[in-house]
Amino acid sequence: MGGFKNFILRGNIVELAVAVIIGATFSGLVQALVTDLVTPLIGAVTGGRQPNFAEYSFTVNGSEFKYGDFLNHLITFLIIAAVVYWLIVLPMTRLIGLLDRNKSATTKQCPECISDVPVEARRCMYCTVELVPGSETPATP
Repeated sequence: MGGFKNFILRGNIVELAVAVIIGATFSGLVQALVTDLVTPLIGAVTGGRQPNFAEYSFTVNGSEFKYGDFLNHLITFLIIAAVVYWLIVLPMTRLIGLLDRNKSATTKQCPECISDVPVEARRCMYCTVELVPGSETPATP
């Protein structure tokens, strides 16, 4: 029982649980954004009609294939993916790029192990190769 308790109380499990809860809540938010704002916008652009392919189907040997329902789900997925990319991923990528700009001024890359080390370092803290100050080439003995 003690091992199970340690497993449950590990930071990764708690962080994962929080991420799932936040993700589920965020999914509802994105669904509402698409349903309440983006889909009516598409309807306004297309003359007031919102596309609905739910009744489109064909029959083969008595089996009905509802490809229209699949098209509805595919279009919904593409709209949600576009909204998430343009309103969340792209702005966050730009923000992270702005924040990382200052980081590059304080670190450099070790030519041997490709790790980030402080600019003032004379030796890489990971592979211990000797670095020439002010340069990124290792010193040769």
